[in-house]
Amino acid sequence: MQEPWLPKKWDKEAEIVIVGFGGAGAAAAITASDMGAKVLMLEKAPEGEEGGNTRIAGQGYLQIYDVDKASTYLNALCGKFPVPQTIVRAWANEVKGNNDWAKSIGGDPQEHQHQPEGIEFPELPGADCAHKFHDGPVLGYSNTWKFYEASVKKRPVEILYETPGVSLIQNGISKEILGVRAEHKGKPLYIKAKKAVLLTCGGFENNQQMIRDYLPGLPYCYTNGTPHNTGDGINMALAVGADLWHMNNYAGPSMALKVPEYKTTFSMAALHFSHIQKGGMIVVGPDGTRFVDEKFKPRHGKIPRNGIWGPAPTPCPMYMVFDHALFTAGPLYDKKPVSGWGRIIERYDWSDDNTAELKRGWIKQSESVAALAKTIGVDAATLEKTVQRWNAHCASGADADFGRNKMLFPIAKGPYYAIELVPSMLNTQGGPRRNERAQIVQPDDTPIPRLYSAGEMGSIYSYLYQGTGNIGEAFAFGRISARNAVAEKPWDTQ
Repeated sequence: MQEPWLPKKWDKEAEIVIVGFGGAGAAAAITASDMGAKVLMLEKAPEGEEGGNTRIAGQGYLQIYDVDKASTYLNALCGKFPVPQTIVRAWANEVKGNNDWAKSIGGDPQEHQHQPEGIEFPELPGADCAHKFHDGPVLGYSNTWKFYEASVKKRPVEILYETPGVSLIQNGISKEILGVRAEHKGKPLYIKAKKAVLLTCGGFENNQQMIRDYLPGLPYCYTNGTPHNTGDGINMALAVGADLWHMNNYAGPSMALKVPEYKTTFSMAALHFSHIQKGGMIVVGPDGTRFVDEKFKPRHGKIPRNGIWGPAPTPCPMYMVFDHALFTAGPLYDKKPVSGWGRIIERYDWSDDNTAELKRGWIKQSESVAALAKTIGVDAATLEKTVQRWNAHCASGADADFGRNKMLFPIAKGPYYAIELVPSMLNTQGGPRRNERAQIVQPDDTPIPRLYSAGEMGSIYSYLYQGTGNIGEAFAFGRISARNAVAEKPWDTQ
């Protein structure tokens, strides 16, 4: 008799089915394949756009050498949002092995220059444990990702592109996960997982409904990472009883330009902490006033406020207001393809003199500040007073409102310009809660049988975040999940 939860026919089968071909999926696939398991990967993106956020991030991964220091540091990063110590220790023990594992599969780990400046929160205990590494001699440009992608493709791992996982197939009695219902070009595919399913398909940074539901204070937010991360794995896990954690945490916000023609955001060079461009520039909210030091270097979206670190304010809509000197100082967007989806994948060719973007309507222009205010829909008198106050700060050499100390140039001669900015982020950290074995658990802490996860979907980071931590964690829990999944006994030995 056909069990009601089983499909009439399995289209494909493997011992280990991995949903998502990014850094976590790659680590899991390499580990499982090297242990002798038959591995199949489902990837939502078309071939050429795979890789998740690992591909378009800065290409660093975390390596630690002292487990006790690393545990202390992670606990301090989590602060008042603690993570169970069993998981903290599992993370620290495994991240300690990132370089050794990379070398074992032919990698070339190279430490970032400018250490220890790469430590995100040096004031926290244990912070000196953090070391940033990448593969090969050059940082950025997807170089670390290219090595791990090639490592997967050297192994007998079947990869199905344009084939997102849609739902998990679960035994109605034992609650074991038996496989995945996927789709390819609108047609269902039933994939049997004889040992386990691993969800490594990222967060929800491109799902506006989930952003409104889970990220406090954001009516919308747009990613500069992969547009393919829409929370699919989170919804799949919820449907089979998973608990959630860290859903309000994310690597953001920053402020960026978003236009309908392109999938992800454009980071304005004048707002980037390392760029100093001649010309006056401020950012105002919907009331026409400033609300932040526009040149402060946030720590993955967090800034100090009232004695604690918290998300940077982003009162929507926001506008970067600037003068003709800044408009003519050079391109407002740095298109060097170091990182980010737009720069790595879409590669929009921003004009050197910004005139093409002015013609496109991405940049608004007016002959006076009052006229510009009308164009962008803010009170003219307020915006004029805000500009006058900013210019007075520049004349005195000190920003008395927010302490900005970079690009203290007045908004001088017109024409005047504005770009609407949106909250932007690379990735979310929340998702199905996992244990130290990388098993996805239910609200009562019991694992959902044969279901594992790794990567940013249910990341260990609950509050503050150390740069390179997501890829480092993806590699670590990718390996943990694969080892435990391969150790499972097949549910179907036929």
